[in-house]
Amino acid sequence: MFAILKKEFNSFFASPIAYLVIGVFLLINGLFLWIFKDEFNILNAGFADLNPFFFLAPWVFLFLIPAITMKSFADEFSNGTIELLKTKPISNWQIVLGKFWASLLLVTVALIPTLIYVYTVYQLGSVIGNLDFGTTIGSYIGLIFLAATYTAIGLFTSTISKNQIIAFILGVFITFILFYGFDAISNSLDNNLTIKKLGINEHFKSISRGVIDTRDLIYFISVTVFFLFITKTRLENE
Repeated sequence: MFAILKKEFNSFFASPIAYLVIGVFLLINGLFLWIFKDEFNILNAGFADLNPFFFLAPWVFLFLIPAITMKSFADEFSNGTIELLKTKPISNWQIVLGKFWASLLLVTVALIPTLIYVYTVYQLGSVIGNLDFGTTIGSYIGLIFLAATYTAIGLFTSTISKNQIIAFILGVFITFILFYGFDAISNSLDNNLTIKKLGINEHFKSISRGVIDTRDLIYFISVTVFFLFITKTRLENE
């Protein structure tokens, strides 16, 4: 597994992919949080708060993570290298997990520079240091779990088609449905909480409050493992 992880992670930086992912993620968030005069602008909010960033990041990830994962298996299938990979003394689970952790690690690397936002907001408070660290840490933990789920979904859609664009579109569609679709259905049914809790957003918001509830962790882990399992099943059937 570690050999696959290392190979995949190095391949991101051997091409423009990693630099584009990190650059686009920071650029989009930076423009909305510090430049554009909109409701997300921290400087115009009147109080030091990182909630705009934690609202935007899942939406940016919704497009960015499928872009990272779309080639994971689609490229292997189209080039015929998947058969060569299967002949190596590694299991299908090791192949899937190696690609999963490599993609998730890249997303984590993209998150690290955003810690400058935490320091900036920390300094911008009317009283320096007036920042809710519990909520901030919980939100970052929530982003990591959310990214893991998005990554697992992206890997699965990468096994559906040899065409990377189709894999990308399917990845965006499924993550959108799981992130926002259940909220939309719930709102149309007088805010049905049972339906809302089936979606990612409700559990992400729960963790973002700074309270790590085991039910939220179990949700993210279960959805992630489910998509990794069907990815492995797809790989076996190819």
